[in-house]
Amino acid sequence: MPTVYILECADGSYYVGSTRDLERRLAEHRSGVGAAYTRRRLPVRLAFRQDFDRIDEAYRLEKQVQGWSRRKREALIAGDYALLPALARKPRLAPPTSPPVEERAPLSPPVE
Repeated sequence: MPTVYILECADGSYYVGSTRDLERRLAEHRSGVGAAYTRRRLPVRLAFRQDFDRIDEAYRLEKQVQGWSRRKREALIAGDYALLPALARKPRLAPPTSPPVEERAPLSPPVE
């Protein structure tokens, strides 16, 4: 069954993956033949899993969660789904510090 999973590594970091066979993949990670990332951070423990009917759905969520912040991943692991939208909001950008284009000094003509 296609599954997205999050492993918590010995250093406290998270690894996000997807697989068609979670038990086999966990055994690979735990024995050090899984991803290079987890190989250097053993032992690992399964912190989250979500099963899907189709592998493309699992892969899509895997790629999405890989781009999430640590806080958002932790909310997902904790099942705090109501918090996810708030953690998805991007911080507002500061207004530009340079003057608008029309207020800038004109460019001098190119020297030939």
